[in-house]
Amino acid sequence: MKILIIEDDTTTREFVAKGLQEHGYAVDQAEDGKKGLMMALSAEYQLVVLDRMLPYLDGMKVLSAIKATQEDLPVLILSAMDSVEDRVDGLQAGSDDYLIKPFALAELLARVDIIIHRHNKQSATTHALSYDCLEVDLRAHRVVCNKQELILQPKEFQLIQYFVEHSEQVVSRMRLFEAIWSYHFDPKTNVIDVHVANLRRKLEEAGCSGLLHTVRGAGYVLRR
Repeated sequence: MKILIIEDDTTTREFVAKGLQEHGYAVDQAEDGKKGLMMALSAEYQLVVLDRMLPYLDGMKVLSAIKATQEDLPVLILSAMDSVEDRVDGLQAGSDDYLIKPFALAELLARVDIIIHRHNKQSATTHALSYDCLEVDLRAHRVVCNKQELILQPKEFQLIQYFVEHSEQVVSRMRLFEAIWSYHFDPKTNVIDVHVANLRRKLEEAGCSGLLHTVRGAGYVLRR
């Protein structure tokens, strides 16, 4: 998953970019509104992190132009303009969230995850997800790989759904545990490794080998 940061302050932009990359996202950067808008409209992003006070083209104008042409592209405003009126203006203009500077990186990452997760759920109005040779039917709880249906246990289905929703993003074991098992992460348990190993074996048997990767010391990622 790729995020675009449009921010003219180099220190803030690189700080946010580093945090997002370490959290598993791919990141592009733009230092002014004109360049940022051109990038937002010419590539596929899952989220835009947007400053309001930008050179060449104001952030609110960038937001308006994005929403006029790509209404479904989520935008998180990151701004030092912190009055109630400023926040209301940003939200009413179409931003999905508004975070005030200075900010805690952990809060930014949490808001990014929530926005993208919510957007993915809203996008699944057909109750279907797909990635490469995988097709996931959320209503029927069916996963098809190369036209062959996989026989999955409930947790395996939840895992493949989560991986597809977060495709090309490195997902830590802790995030998987909290998202699917919904209780405190126990670093001593190998339940995730067992389920991922079984899921990977079933994918390989159906001809979808080389999609589910282990990233040593970081977690797992679904990518080509």
